[in-house]
Amino acid sequence: MKPMLSVTGLRVAYGPIVAVSSVSFSVGEGSIVSLIGPNGAGKSTILNALSGLVGIRSGSIVFRGKNISRMSAHRRVAEGIVQVPEGRQVLAGMSVRENLELGGYRQPGRNVAEDIGRMEEYFPILAKRSGSAAGSLSGGEQQMLAIARGLMARPKLLLLDEPSLGLAPLVVRFIFDFIRKLRDEGQTILLVEQNARQALAASSYAYVIESGRMVLEGKSEELQSDPAIARAYLGLAVDGEQ
Repeated sequence: MKPMLSVTGLRVAYGPIVAVSSVSFSVGEGSIVSLIGPNGAGKSTILNALSGLVGIRSGSIVFRGKNISRMSAHRRVAEGIVQVPEGRQVLAGMSVRENLELGGYRQPGRNVAEDIGRMEEYFPILAKRSGSAAGSLSGGEQQMLAIARGLMARPKLLLLDEPSLGLAPLVVRFIFDFIRKLRDEGQTILLVEQNARQALAASSYAYVIESGRMVLEGKSEELQSDPAIARAYLGLAVDGEQ
């Protein structure tokens, strides 16, 4: 089976500073694939390149058989690539419902109403807070809203950027349980996450990014037992270490 997304030799630079160098990876349909690595490794830059928010210097991005490397950001959304950004970035002065409506702006009105109902089933707190300003929500509630807003666009590929950032452990557990639920419903997800333990537990395959380069890849369960990964990202001592 061909991958839904295939990235080859991706290179992204901000002026003279190379943020991502010759990165290649793929995402299979209906899977969760994670990108893990230290802060500043280039993970979010990769997602922004896939979304069209930053341009690429070289390489190719093929989505569902179509080369989208030079496609505008709004056309990529129309193709089915939707990003939930780091830091949530909800529209604080607008209501919860208005945020959801904006997420579904490309959909016919009937679909928007149906999808808002579905989001409120996923996240009952959003139904209770429908008329409240998004900025008045807690951090966890804002993350739920950000994910729901992304899903309102009916993505074929959902890009999640640091969904656990700044959240309490119980909320992190809820968010990752929900991510797995989406996978079980057939949603394809590319997950960028500093919490390597949660990312590897949720995904089927993972890539490790360091200093803008791909340094390791493999099945998530195998990476979880890799001594180098355990030492660097999971906070675990390996045999023979104190």
